[in-house]
Amino acid sequence: MQFRNLGSHGPEISVLGVGAWAIGGPGPFGWGPQDDDESIAALHRAFDSGINWVDTAAVYGLGHSEEIVGQVVRERGEGVLVFTKCGRNWYGGHERSPVNDLRPASIRFEMEQSLKRMARDHVDLYQIHWPDDSTGTPIEDSWRTMAELADEGKARWIGVSNFTVDLLERCERVRHVDSLQPPLSLINRGALRELLPWCRLHGTGVLAYSPLQSGLLSGSFDAERAAALPEDDWRRRNPDFQQPALDANLALAERLRPIAKRHGVEVAAVAVAWVLEQPGATAAIVGARRPSQLEAWLPAGSLRLDARDLEEVAAALADTGAGRD
Repeated sequence: MQFRNLGSHGPEISVLGVGAWAIGGPGPFGWGPQDDDESIAALHRAFDSGINWVDTAAVYGLGHSEEIVGQVVRERGEGVLVFTKCGRNWYGGHERSPVNDLRPASIRFEMEQSLKRMARDHVDLYQIHWPDDSTGTPIEDSWRTMAELADEGKARWIGVSNFTVDLLERCERVRHVDSLQPPLSLINRGALRELLPWCRLHGTGVLAYSPLQSGLLSGSFDAERAAALPEDDWRRRNPDFQQPALDANLALAERLRPIAKRHGVEVAAVAVAWVLEQPGATAAIVGARRPSQLEAWLPAGSLRLDARDLEEVAAALADTGAGRD
């Protein structure tokens, strides 16, 4: 497992982190019913492999993901870093449709609730989940609250997710942004244009999420599986899982197979390794709901793609027309 520093001021982390979105189970933006025992086993498998951090959020399963994460981290003892997020308010009548809420009082309330669920006195990285598009709170006010939580010892580092360069600039003027969490995969390459260069320039770590594009680049996904997704699985309504994008995305995954065979790994490992090769990318967050799901992508933690591999990937992107940048 490779390790890198999270930006200029952050901790040393494994280049792979385990994502705990799906283990939250049903709910708004959920993945359908999950088996908690399998989720717990998956997290233990990840940490046994050398991964030293987990990424979750209060809204995942309306708190359930944090409860599972807290249980496993307590069982592990020291050595696992906990990253979670705030800003998706699902309290007080928003359970069916969480809203973006970065009012200072809401951020503080969410922190206290997260700490209670995980039975902790601090989190290692506290992140704003999404910009606030509903309350009109200036991002500077929200970020000052995040900084206060860090000063109070409730968060060791603070970061953001799904932010634009403009919002990053505004936060940086208040206090250093330790990390950014953008979507980044072979299918969704938009972060490469401005976000990663900005982070490299400012010493902000990058935690790329959805490097397998929610399973499309796993090498085991197909059209039949897409059609059989549960009604409460958010992917049923996502354009990447519908035609004509679905065929192009699956064709791209198939084009990674020769590269994977050359390295003795699965397609998923190649897709994640490509993300880790991008300048400015610190680490990738990969989700797992069962221990067996980790085996396909764990080798990405030590896999380095060479010039030939990267040229073949570029050709596959051009030929299939998959994704967007």
